[in-house]
Amino acid sequence: MTTQDRLKRPEDSRPPRRGALRIDLGALDEEDEDDRRTAEAGRSLPERLYAARDAKGVDLYRAERDTKIRSRYLAAMERGDWRELPGSVYTKGFLRNYAIYLGLDPDEVLAQWHLERGDAGVQDPVVSAPRPLSAPRKPLTVGPYAVVATLMAVVVLLFAAYIGAQLFRFAKPPVVAVTQPSAAVMSAPADATSYTLRGTATAGATIEITEAGREQPQRATAGPDGLWSAVVELRRGKNEFSISARDPETGKVAEETSSLVITVPFAVVEAPTLTVDSPADGAVVENGAIPVSGKATNATTVAVAATYVGPASEPAAGDDPPEAPTAPEPISVEPAEDGTFSVPLELSQGRWTIAVTATSQAQKTTTVMRAVTVQFKGVNLVVAIRNGRAWLKVWVDDKVSEVTGAAGRVYGDGKVLTFTGKESIEVRTGQSSSTYFTLNGRDLGHRSEQGNPETWRFTSAAPPVKTNRR
Repeated sequence: MTTQDRLKRPEDSRPPRRGALRIDLGALDEEDEDDRRTAEAGRSLPERLYAARDAKGVDLYRAERDTKIRSRYLAAMERGDWRELPGSVYTKGFLRNYAIYLGLDPDEVLAQWHLERGDAGVQDPVVSAPRPLSAPRKPLTVGPYAVVATLMAVVVLLFAAYIGAQLFRFAKPPVVAVTQPSAAVMSAPADATSYTLRGTATAGATIEITEAGREQPQRATAGPDGLWSAVVELRRGKNEFSISARDPETGKVAEETSSLVITVPFAVVEAPTLTVDSPADGAVVENGAIPVSGKATNATTVAVAATYVGPASEPAAGDDPPEAPTAPEPISVEPAEDGTFSVPLELSQGRWTIAVTATSQAQKTTTVMRAVTVQFKGVNLVVAIRNGRAWLKVWVDDKVSEVTGAAGRVYGDGKVLTFTGKESIEVRTGQSSSTYFTLNGRDLGHRSEQGNPETWRFTSAAPPVKTNRR
């Protein structure tokens, strides 16, 4: 069998057995070096490589990891399949490193390789290949104790940082300053009822605003930018405030506080002025629709109230005095911008006292009294539209009134019309339930609950009569 035939190996890299020449290197006695060399002398290089690895007790994958030589190249060397290797230069480097790893003499291995290839006289260039370590390096491993120790160290460092920050906070109290108003003493307008305080403080601090005469302080919170604001109530006179800051977590209070005095002057309260132009005091009117008008200054409202005094004239001997009429409800209006006012007042026949009262915002009042006598002559009729709309046509002493015209007119809710006649007044309404009447100062209400068209005739001597006039 030729040398080339001996170098051919199966794919599993296991060398063929050669009978009595196959010797287990692990069974050799290290002391008998000559016997070992004698046993190896009859082996081919691939067989020696395989036997050495087998004696070392490692597989190809372990050898690959330790020598950094691919397992396919290691297997090719153990089979003697040199064509699988990348070239003679690299092959020599692989053989040298592998021989050192297996505990063989690298020069002897290279010499046998040349001899079995038949190029023992050829001088190859020397390749300086890195020598592998005699023993593979152990990979870096991190045990559970190391992980626990690292975590504990991190926790301790974080806790120490937290304690340091808290000690720093506890050691430093918050600060506070007032930026509005810019002066510690100021005067506000006479009508001021509140003021907005603004300032700066330690971020997150609680601002406490204490006012003289009040037990509980007003509180605000400084934002992340340190700005704060609070609206305080003002009273007439001197308002004294003390502004401080408190850290809500540590409870420390600012060492310096800000004092502030805001003075609101007392306004001079003046009573309103009132002038009544109509009616004149002691006037005698023939119509119960009395306009009360005049002018008021420094007044928010003007109220008009009437009180019945007695009959317009003394009753004849033996006659009973007339029944006292019901006084109208007081009427309140707001004066115009120029202070003028006008209030329509409906009074029944008799003597009346009219009280006109102007009231200011400070509830100061001024009252003017007027005495009037209502002595009706003829027919005085007040027509009022309420709770809807109504079409009206009116005849005064049997003649069509110029107010409504021959075709009549539609009036909206709240409209009040006054008509005066010598003998009679007739009113046709398209909405009887929304048309109300007051005859010579007597409230007659509406004449029907139904919303039907009706015509009514009014005289001073008899009750109203329903007619067919259209």
